[in-house]
Amino acid sequence: MKTWLVIFAMIGSVHGAEKMERWIYLPANFQVGAEVERVDGLLVRAVAAGYTHALIQDSKFSRLATVTTEYRPNVEKVKATAKRLGIELVPAVFPVGYSNDILFHDPNLAEGLPVRDALFVVKDGVAGIVSDPPVSLPSTTSKEGWGFVDDTIVPDDGAMRSKPMTENARLMKKLKVSPFRQYHVSVEIRTEGLAGGKPEIKALGKDGRSLQWTNLAAKADQPWTRYDVTFNSLNNDELTLYLGVWGGHRGTLWWRDAGIGECGPVNLLRRDGKFLTIKSVGGKILVEEKDFEPVTNPLTGTTPWPGAFKPWHEPPVLRVKGMPDGEKLRVSYYHAHIIYDEQVCGCVEEPAFQMLLRNQAKEVADLWETKTHFMSHDEWRLLGWDPACVKSGKTPGKIAADNLRLCTDILRKQVAGGRILVWNDIFDPYHNAVKNYYLANGSFEGSWEGLTPGVEIMNWNFGKRDDSLPFFSKLGHPQLIAGFYDGDLSDVDAWLASAKNVKRMKGFMYTTWRQDYSKLEAVAEKLQMAGW
Repeated sequence: MKTWLVIFAMIGSVHGAEKMERWIYLPANFQVGAEVERVDGLLVRAVAAGYTHALIQDSKFSRLATVTTEYRPNVEKVKATAKRLGIELVPAVFPVGYSNDILFHDPNLAEGLPVRDALFVVKDGVAGIVSDPPVSLPSTTSKEGWGFVDDTIVPDDGAMRSKPMTENARLMKKLKVSPFRQYHVSVEIRTEGLAGGKPEIKALGKDGRSLQWTNLAAKADQPWTRYDVTFNSLNNDELTLYLGVWGGHRGTLWWRDAGIGECGPVNLLRRDGKFLTIKSVGGKILVEEKDFEPVTNPLTGTTPWPGAFKPWHEPPVLRVKGMPDGEKLRVSYYHAHIIYDEQVCGCVEEPAFQMLLRNQAKEVADLWETKTHFMSHDEWRLLGWDPACVKSGKTPGKIAADNLRLCTDILRKQVAGGRILVWNDIFDPYHNAVKNYYLANGSFEGSWEGLTPGVEIMNWNFGKRDDSLPFFSKLGHPQLIAGFYDGDLSDVDAWLASAKNVKRMKGFMYTTWRQDYSKLEAVAEKLQMAGW
């Protein structure tokens, strides 16, 4: 108690009599009546505990023209509840990092990675991919041929088995590849009582940069199951491929029947009929419809619903006209890449994508009728590779800065005098505004230059909070803390202690990704004791 009185005094000296805001992060599906009841109940609890704002989010914010007839009446019920309780609702807009929801309108507006001059050979009127140079993985029946195999892995009846130990369990192989090619890795996995570490496929470039980011999502106990991922070699002519588990793990894991080869074009992107070039070995560019049949991509970003991408599907067939068997072709195209479980980023340099952002802002503002909006620029993990970005000549940092200015301007024109907030991370040099962030083509440095006066920061950089909070304060931006994050309550104490001498602090948001509101009141009590 004594410690909290000291913190209260220090914070009070900085913030004076200004009333600090308390926010609750509240994603929901407003199309479902039961969700409305849940949201209403949480709003009642939040207000009773002293919360003043609710950050609301729904995938349908990106496609309000497609919602059911129940949606808008449900929204009106929530708005009425909020008005009665005196809590302000703040809708989230502009999904530029996690863009799946807005790519509902056109999956081809995803950011693409380039494939350059992949080798295809004609047979029976179809041009098929050929790995150039040839690439393969050793058999998973023994350790022979692998670069190294951890001692925790042993051969077991035609497979490689990890011992039930709390150490790394990996197979590794260095491979010669061609730059800017799309590769397909396939393997079967069996698990028994697996816990701790998760099975992964990693492809590392010569500089150690990870090229493959898709989760396998293997279960703790499962029979033999095949997993397929793709990745782009980028500028590498050599890479290191790993199959394995990192760090402490329990239980047993088996790998078998692993393979690798060039593939294409999986998750092919086409914009205005472009993004695909086929030429003869002699350099003649083939004409679509005349020299080869139209190439479509019906499986790109459509399964199980528009905007949802799968890491692997059978690529479109390239059917050529009047070419003999053995004819060699070079094919260039752009493809999407899935980060972790489903994340795909949109191409913000494309005018069509920018128009989607404008439309979303108008529809959301008209529906919710709020003065405050939250921009969802966050964890932008793939940017700067496709033609619109390359043509701009901008770094990822410059692209992000320009897009933030654009989105801020859209909101200010839509809601005159409105309040605007944004996540910190992609504009934070102590967080994700760094060089070679995931699959960004260059550096995010300088992205913070897109923060115009008055834009407020929702800061979740707990690990470097003592650097991050002063950084934005010196730039003149008010900040709120996005805390809890399904962690220990002591994290709240740490945040408040770090904020005690930082100017322009405005509040704290109870942030949960697991829909865990069990500590809502406990966090409010801590904030109350600290004068927040």
